Amino acid sequence: MATPTRTNALLDRIENDDVALGILDNAYSPTLVEFYGDLGLDFVWIDLEHGGPAPGDGPAVDHLLRAAERTDTELLVRLSDTEPASVRKALDAGVRNVFLPRVDAADTVREAVRAARFEYDGEPGERGLAAPRARRWGLAEDYVASEDRETLVGVTIETEAAVANIDEILDVPELGFVFVGPLDLSVSLGHPGEFDHPDVQAAVETVRSAAVEADVPVGGLGFGMDDVNTKAANGYQILHVGSTTGALKETISSWMDAYDGERPQ
Repeated sequence: MATPTRTNALLDRIENDDVALGILDNAYSPTLVEFYGDLGLDFVWIDLEHGGPAPGDGPAVDHLLRAAERTDTELLVRLSDTEPASVRKALDAGVRNVFLPRVDAADTVREAVRAARFEYDGEPGERGLAAPRARRWGLAEDYVASEDRETLVGVTIETEAAVANIDEILDVPELGFVFVGPLDLSVSLGHPGEFDHPDVQAAVETVRSAAVEADVPVGGLGFGMDDVNTKAANGYQILHVGSTTGALKETISSWMDAYDGERPQ
């Protein structure tokens, strides 16, 4: 008995020059992941760097993956570190789209991408061959070829050093995308929280333009839908449109503001 291997819908959108829209679920809720899929989002961002289950907590990650698979959306998982072992662990669980935090140099990226491949840049890769969940415990058809074809590995560009090394990072074979991180960039450049500071904006544009020129997909944060639309028109293909807590804050605050009775201050 064999099980067909699931394709990567996020990768399909990127390769078709479409824009993928997603939300950060900072509640880490399988129910919400499933609901976001039903609402038509292309991906749900699960950030293991700043919260959520430990990367090694297999059952918690499995539940999030099942919810995504149920509604044909994709998880986009930011790992807590850049270790090749962390990349392999996430992929073996069934994650198809991972990206690394706080990358500074091309060598780190190359090691991570190689760890995600059975064959890499014409040579043997460093992904281990076993029968984990990603392989449907040995039932998946054409596992090695399909995993290499459907896996997407990206990096967050969020430090001054990464911006300085952006051309070398973009040259890494089979790099799936770069994701611009203006929040940490503002810290790295000495302007914490000043996303509109000229130095931060210049760094963001350096990354965007270099990625577009190198034909590497670029992702980023959307600060409202006007910003999302502007970025989509300027080459961004992976766009965060908001977060679970942000959506709840906006909605519940509007309800409370509309209430006519007295409330404690």
